[in-house]
Amino acid sequence: MDSNTLAMIGVAVVAIVLIALAVWFSKSRKRDLDKTIAERDALREQQSREAEEKERKAEAEAAAAREESAQAEESGAGAPVSEEPAAEGEPGPAEVAEPAKALTGAEAGETPAEPESEPEPVAEPEPESRPEPAAQEPEPAPAPKPEPERPESVGGRLTRLKAKLAKSSNPFGKALFNILAKDNLSETDWEDVEDTLLLADVGAEASEQLVDDLRTDARVTGKADPAEVRAALREKLLDQVGRDTDRTLNADKPGANRPSVIIMVGVNGTGKTTTAGKLARLFVADGKKVVLGAADTFRAAAADQLETWGARVDVPVVRSDKDGADPASVAFEASAKAKEMGADVLIIDTAGRLQNKANLMDELGKIRRVTEKNLPVDEVLLVLDATTGQNGMTQAKVFAEAIGITGVVLSKLDGSAKGGIVISVQKELGVPVKLVGLGEGPDDLAPFDPEGFVDGILA
Repeated sequence: MDSNTLAMIGVAVVAIVLIALAVWFSKSRKRDLDKTIAERDALREQQSREAEEKERKAEAEAAAAREESAQAEESGAGAPVSEEPAAEGEPGPAEVAEPAKALTGAEAGETPAEPESEPEPVAEPEPESRPEPAAQEPEPAPAPKPEPERPESVGGRLTRLKAKLAKSSNPFGKALFNILAKDNLSETDWEDVEDTLLLADVGAEASEQLVDDLRTDARVTGKADPAEVRAALREKLLDQVGRDTDRTLNADKPGANRPSVIIMVGVNGTGKTTTAGKLARLFVADGKKVVLGAADTFRAAAADQLETWGARVDVPVVRSDKDGADPASVAFEASAKAKEMGADVLIIDTAGRLQNKANLMDELGKIRRVTEKNLPVDEVLLVLDATTGQNGMTQAKVFAEAIGITGVVLSKLDGSAKGGIVISVQKELGVPVKLVGLGEGPDDLAPFDPEGFVDGILA
């Protein structure tokens, strides 16, 4: 075997080894990425459960405090009842003088007759003295009804939430910017860009499209000027988010001349009941007359929680006093009440349910059908926890099939996901994100603003 043959064999062996190493490295890298995503999703689910438990405890304590306060008011001190002293007694017979006895005839013969003595006057009984009744103290005036809160205006919310998002720790936008600002981007750099998008819950299809757009954009490729890189990245993200998408709530559209109906749906732990209460505040801030329907009859504190939200802004709540009542009947009564009151908006809260429970998902369809006997349903809003990542997409698809959602509310957008799900949920479902929540405050819910959102994550 000559030296050339040996050399060729050596080259072939080296090539095979290199190919094997490349394949092993690629698989190892994918396993590490899958593991990272799985650990992150598990952490998010744990944080979501802890937040829900904390919220339930707070609501239970608030309900107990309200009940104790109501009992204290009912058992308030009334007017003392005065007791009359016993009346003085009538004078007894001993106090009346007896008349002298008349003498018999024998006694009169033996002794000279004496004049009959005059009877002593009977003492007149003094009139009974009665004490004056004690003056009754006036009953305490009922405690004045607290003034309803004044929710923050929509404009103020948008400004504040944009600033809040910009101040939050945001690895999503910063990581992309740091990679794209390099002088020359290698294949590894582009893979890092795609990994960053995947970890931010943008989704595989949307991530691939965004990377392709950025690679072919002359304003990004080969440019190191930070201003140009930021501007190009902003435009691409706006295209993916959908800057011109109609996100108007159907309840805001004029000319209905009837209450607009919004049904809130979602799985357990997404903050659905809290979002319903915050949405009522949003409409009240806009001058709307709102009615809340507590059709979550399975969770014990759900109706109490919704009633607390309603009381803060003087919004009536239609509920059942019986646990486990038919939620469809509560929704029907709420729609009838909204018509009777001439309300502008009816918001119906439903029980949280797992997307894999067919009977519970069918119940949502029943709630909608029964409600529409009184009023047409204008919006079905799916509340998604932004920190659940791609698990939220599975939930969204099942709810879309069961009841036909018209929009998405992303709660807890200030969590670790940092908004990538905004892109993926719209691309997968074809419905817009209409509202976002960025905190636990009562006014931390606002209409979704694409430009404010993108500017916030790139700040």
